Amino acid sequence: MSAAASDKTALTPLELEIMQVLWSQGPSTAAEIVPLLNGNLAYNTVGTMLQVLLRKGRVKRTAEGRAYRYRATVSRERAAGSAIGDLLKRMFAGDAQAMLLAMVDSGHVDAEDLQRARKALQAAEREDAKEARG
Repeated sequence: MSAAASDKTALTPLELEIMQVLWSQGPSTAAEIVPLLNGNLAYNTVGTMLQVLLRKGRVKRTAEGRAYRYRATVSRERAAGSAIGDLLKRMFAGDAQAMLLAMVDSGHVDAEDLQRARKALQAAEREDAKEARG
């Protein structure tokens, strides 16, 4: 995906906050989303952001009376993977080791986190080996 395409589909902070509500609450109307957001956002602002998310393909909607019910079309995990990949590419030129070391240096990852990651990697490697044997 090109940088321009990434910019068009990347989630802004407000879009991400709305997606967080949809991921945790499930399909919701704008009126249901508004009180769950941080800050004092107008109904119209949330409606506009839902339209943007609809254009980006991040949500779908179904008519429900005079309102629309929106549901996420992308999982939290997929959105996180995309955001992490974008950060890795933009900030660390694709160097995952540099990104991990920066997370350790900044205190965002500690020894316990690294141990859990090591175990997860070992489990994934065992699963890959099992699939390769067939």
